[in-house]
Amino acid sequence: MPHQVDAGLAITLKRVASTLKTADIPFALGGSFAVYAHGGHSSDHDVDFLLREQDKDEALRALAAVGFRTEQPPEDWLVKVYDEGRMVDLIYRPVESPVTDETLKDTELISVEAISMPVISATQLMVHKLLSYSQHYCDFATGFPVARSLREQIDWERVRRETSKSPYAEAFLMLLDRLDVVPFPGGEPLGVGG
Repeated sequence: MPHQVDAGLAITLKRVASTLKTADIPFALGGSFAVYAHGGHSSDHDVDFLLREQDKDEALRALAAVGFRTEQPPEDWLVKVYDEGRMVDLIYRPVESPVTDETLKDTELISVEAISMPVISATQLMVHKLLSYSQHYCDFATGFPVARSLREQIDWERVRRETSKSPYAEAFLMLLDRLDVVPFPGGEPLGVGG
C-alpha cells in the first residue's frame, strides 16, 4: 500500500463499511486496506471485505439500495460491488475456507479513515496471503511488504501451523528467515534437520 491512500478507494471503503454496519451485517475489513489499518504496507491496491456466505445476498441488497452496482461473478468465493467504477470484493470463502463467526472474531476494532470497523488480524492476513500462493500464482513480492511491516503483530507460530501443508508458504517462511526478517524457531525451517 502506498504511504498515501487512494482517496476514491477510501471513500468507497467508508461507504461499504457504513452500509454494512447500518444493515447489521457482520463483516471484517481484509486485504491491503486491512494491512494499512494495522499500520503496514501492501503492494496490492484494492478493497476487500470478509463476510459469511449466508450474508452475501443481504449485503448486496443493502449496498444496491444506496447506489452500488452489484455483480455475482462466476467465481464461487466472492461477489463484487462497484462505486463509480471503484470495485470492492465481498469475500465469503478466501483461500478455500469459508468465513465463519470465528473468522469474524479474529479481528481488531480499528478506526479506518475515521470509521470504526472490525479489521482482520495481522496474523490472519498473513495466513491468507501465504495460502493464496500456488503453482498458478506465487509472487512473493506481494507478501514481503506485509511480513516486514507487520512482523511484530503477527503470531508467526500460528502462521506456520496454519500454513504447514503449503510448500509455497514454507518456501516464503524460509526466505523470511534467510533475509533476517523473521527467524524460524530454533533456527531451522520446518522439515529441516532431524
